[in-house]
Amino acid sequence: MKLLKVDTIQQVLEKMEYHFGDIELKGEVINIEVAVGRTAKEDTFSQYNIPDFNRSTVDGYAIVASDTFGVTDSIPVFLDVIGQVEMGKSTDIVISKGKAAYVPTGGMVPKGADAVIMIEHIEEMDSSTIAAYSSTAPGENVIKIGDDISKGDQLIHKGKQIRPQDIGVLTAAGIRQITVFEKPKAAVISTGDEIADPFGEIQYGEVRDINTYTLAAMLEEMGAAVTIKSVIKDEYELLKSAVEAALIDNHIVIISGGSSVGTKDVTAKVIESMGEPGVFVHGMAVKPGKPTIVGKAMGKALFGLPGHPVSAVIVFKVLIGHFMARLMNKENFKLQIPAVCSVNVHSSPGKETFQMVELEQTENGYAAIPLHGKSGAISLVSRAQGFVRIPHNKEGISKGETVMVELL
Repeated sequence: MKLLKVDTIQQVLEKMEYHFGDIELKGEVINIEVAVGRTAKEDTFSQYNIPDFNRSTVDGYAIVASDTFGVTDSIPVFLDVIGQVEMGKSTDIVISKGKAAYVPTGGMVPKGADAVIMIEHIEEMDSSTIAAYSSTAPGENVIKIGDDISKGDQLIHKGKQIRPQDIGVLTAAGIRQITVFEKPKAAVISTGDEIADPFGEIQYGEVRDINTYTLAAMLEEMGAAVTIKSVIKDEYELLKSAVEAALIDNHIVIISGGSSVGTKDVTAKVIESMGEPGVFVHGMAVKPGKPTIVGKAMGKALFGLPGHPVSAVIVFKVLIGHFMARLMNKENFKLQIPAVCSVNVHSSPGKETFQMVELEQTENGYAAIPLHGKSGAISLVSRAQGFVRIPHNKEGISKGETVMVELL
């Protein structure tokens, strides 16, 4: 397969959908204490009304609201106090016209009452009488049965990434366990004779390993479990053995480097050797990231990413992020915000161009400030808050044009 026969991003995504459509994740039941960041595999519904009793939102007196209609600071109404509600306990008090009962915040509103007047708006005349100095509407300061959540309401839907506030909703409904997608298992293999341990001494001409750690972190950020992180020399047999081992227990295998057409670029050959269908994409009409490989073997997804860090990050976001989101039925895996481009930006003819940008707060929103540098410059990725896509049929972006920035 010739590298020059490139596909557009849309064509690559369509091929991925066709070849990867049968790759699925199992579900697992976990306690909600460890569910933050995981993705729900099924819808979850409430079995209860929340609250399941009429509850006061203030410290005050449960009353019949019509008793206070027309009341002012100078014309109060006097009500008989017939009891008080204890926090966390039910009550058999019944409120009728002209009557009132003290209720603490969160306490049960007695039957017959349709409002609670705040304690700040009453005066205790004696132990059994209060004067109310404010008009109160029906339903005021009361959360009614099911006002928050009704029995049968959907609490969590499939594909939702669980957040801390979702844990609060689940505990309110008494739900201890939920079913989530298993974590996609992924292996990251970097190739290159020049790649060295980033934390040790390096020889002149070697470069510290960047992509293994960057790509593994991106995988984990999206919810994957990274099982392998390794660096392999540019030798066919070594890389083949590493990929064969990685395919056994992973859904995704990423090979960083060796995706071009040089004499030592063997990634495509290795993927082809793994079995059908092998490589189905070798070359993508994007800048940066043209020498991208996508394949499948043993029912697993294989990606050959360019060795340059900027290219690798872009291709990850566009392809692997998309694939992982589909695996977990994730919603809104792309975060985008509008921004005004600060300068003219030229694109690469015939290719979808990705321009890294910084974001700057302005009076009217955000400004997108293009960052320029070679695709091998990791500082470019670190400085950027996101990137802008320029379609293959667009010459560039004009200064002052509003663009959508996809956040990193």
